Amino acid sequence: MIRLPKLPAPPDPEDIFSVIDKAGDAIEAGLNIIDKVADKFDQAAQRFGPPEPTTPTRAPESQKESPLPTTQPPPSEENPREEQDIATACVACAIGHYAGAAKLLNEAIRFREDGIESNQVLDDIAGAIGELNAMERVDLTPERLQKTPGWERAIADEALRESRKLRHRLEGISSMEEIEKAAADTESYFKKLNRQWYRGRFSNLGAEKAETIAVRVGESDD
Repeated sequence: MIRLPKLPAPPDPEDIFSVIDKAGDAIEAGLNIIDKVADKFDQAAQRFGPPEPTTPTRAPESQKESPLPTTQPPPSEENPREEQDIATACVACAIGHYAGAAKLLNEAIRFREDGIESNQVLDDIAGAIGELNAMERVDLTPERLQKTPGWERAIADEALRESRKLRHRLEGISSMEEIEKAAADTESYFKKLNRQWYRGRFSNLGAEKAETIAVRVGESDD
C-alpha cells in the first residue's frame, strides 16, 4: 500500500488579505514620498528660476582669422592666362608618340597570321593613329611651334609633316604587307628623330654638359 505525503494545510484567507493590505499601504507611502520630493523641486525652480542661456563671447577683431591666401594670383593684364598656357612645342613628347606608334605597328605584324581584319591588328592600327593624332593636336600645335627655339623648330616641323603622312597612310592601309612597310618606316624615323633632337639639345647645352648627358643616355650612331 502506497502512502501519500501529507499536504500542508491551505493558507487562511484572512492572512492573504492582510498581506495584500500591507503591500498596498507600502506602495501608497512610497507614492507620498515621491510627491513630496517633486514638490521640493518645483519650489526650488520657482524660487531661483531657470538658468539664463549663455552667449558665446565674441573674439576681438585682432584675433579673427584672416582668409587663406590664394595659391595662384589672378592673371594680370600684362600677363594674361592665355599666354601662360601656350608652351613651346614638345619634340620630346613627339618622340614618345612615334615610339608608341612604332611599337603598336610592330605588334600588329606579330599577328599577321590572323589577317588584317583581326581584332588585334585593327586595334593596333587604331592605336598608332591615336598616337599620331595626339602628337599633332597637343604637342605640335601652331601656337606651340611659334614659341619653339630656332634649332628645335626645324625638327618639330619635320616631325609634324612625317606624322601627317604616316597617319594618312595608315588610314588607307589595305594589306599586311603595307602594315609591315609602315612599321619599318615608323621605326626608322623614330630613331632618326630621337638622334636629331638629342644632338641639337647637346649642342645648345654647352660642351661639358652635353658630354655628360651623352654618356648617360648612351647615344651612338648605330
